[in-house]
Amino acid sequence: MIILGIDPGIAIVGYSIVECSGNKFKAIDYGCIRTDSDILFPDRIKIIYTKLTEIIEKYNPEDLAVEELFFNKNVKTAIKVGQARGVEILAAVNKGLNIYEYTPLQIKQSVVGYGRADKNQVQEMVRILLNLKEKPKPDDVADALAVAICHGSSIKFKESFRMK
Repeated sequence: MIILGIDPGIAIVGYSIVECSGNKFKAIDYGCIRTDSDILFPDRIKIIYTKLTEIIEKYNPEDLAVEELFFNKNVKTAIKVGQARGVEILAAVNKGLNIYEYTPLQIKQSVVGYGRADKNQVQEMVRILLNLKEKPKPDDVADALAVAICHGSSIKFKESFRMK
């Protein structure tokens, strides 16, 4: 199974393409989509939508695993990130992907074995599980890889994580 993992954002969207076979994982591609704050918001979400659609067309994943939003104290930022997350999900829905969402706690528990793990622990476990030479950076990329691993680990229970 090919999984598209997304760490939602507006300035930086972490993405990953991970192949899952049983309990083995292989990173096929990963990186981030960046948009500059000088660009108008509608143009920023168009860039994200377009680039994510290209990634989906290139790798043809079956499922999208996306991190649920962590509530931000800055309401304006939270709303913009929420709108961007909607566009990220729309790109996947328009290409026929199944959509699954996981909380940060679920992702950390799945990847590290501890739901309160810090960013460094998540990056190191992602590196180990995917046999990468270096820790994936920035954090958004590591988080996108982690959410894909979490989904791959949860496949037998995946219907309970399907976005409703």
